[in-house]
Amino acid sequence: MGIADEAGLDRRVIAVKVDNHWNARPQSGIEQADAMYELLVEGGLTRFIALFHHSDSEYLGPIRSGRPTDPTLVKFLDAPLQISGAQSWVVGVILGYDVNLLGDNGNTTFRIRSRSAPHNLYGSTVLMREESDRRGFPDDPPQQPMFDFGEPTEGSSGATEVNLDWSNNPVVRWEWTGTEYIRFNGENPHNWLSAPVDGEEQVETQISTDTLVVIEAPRYSASSSSGEGSSVPALDTVGSGAAYVFYEGLVVEGTWQRESAGERFELSLEDGTPIVVPAGRIWISIFPSQEQVTWE
Repeated sequence: MGIADEAGLDRRVIAVKVDNHWNARPQSGIEQADAMYELLVEGGLTRFIALFHHSDSEYLGPIRSGRPTDPTLVKFLDAPLQISGAQSWVVGVILGYDVNLLGDNGNTTFRIRSRSAPHNLYGSTVLMREESDRRGFPDDPPQQPMFDFGEPTEGSSGATEVNLDWSNNPVVRWEWTGTEYIRFNGENPHNWLSAPVDGEEQVETQISTDTLVVIEAPRYSASSSSGEGSSVPALDTVGSGAAYVFYEGLVVEGTWQRESAGERFELSLEDGTPIVVPAGRIWISIFPSQEQVTWE
């Protein structure tokens, strides 16, 4: 990820699918992730994939099921993927990318009593690492960083508010506070919830990030080749498209490209110059190119 201090990163990334239904909010543990993906599911809703490299969370969730886009986002990281299940044909798609899959196996996840199913499955990345060891999954770090990190490419001013209209739901809004971007669903702050500790009250804090990367990708309907199960929205993350990097109230406009899911997203300016992303916490929105992202 974009960690300034790279000491202690000589181990695998763990990827965890996280629910973003309104009944799943506020989520827990995502604030400890090194990076976050956001991607479309059914009904205009989104879900997250939390990525843990140097960090861990022992109270993370709610965890939800997999979708066909998921393996295309974690394959190049060589990351085991923790989900709560999926349609059988979707599982086949994930395994077809040779992604190591951690399902709701009882060793890495647990149910909490304060919420109702299906929004009550939580997990521990510490246990996920132990389960990955038991299964003999490689414990190697990614062979390359997600992006080129360092002194960032100079951006243009006028990006203190970023709006992503995922369709059929309140617009996701990120506001630059002078130190970080904070997240809103419409006008409502989107918070995370601290883990329960005996004798202490759980505390809600607004979701934030240092850098927001928006990768526009075509949306399509994915389905089983045999006709089993139901079709689901998916995003084509191989090819090229528009990309935006927002940091410190600035925006860098460019493009992304890659030839396979086994490669990272290469970000570049119009003239082909690579875009350098600042180190720190990063939120990557895999955003439907048919929808609208605006900033001011």
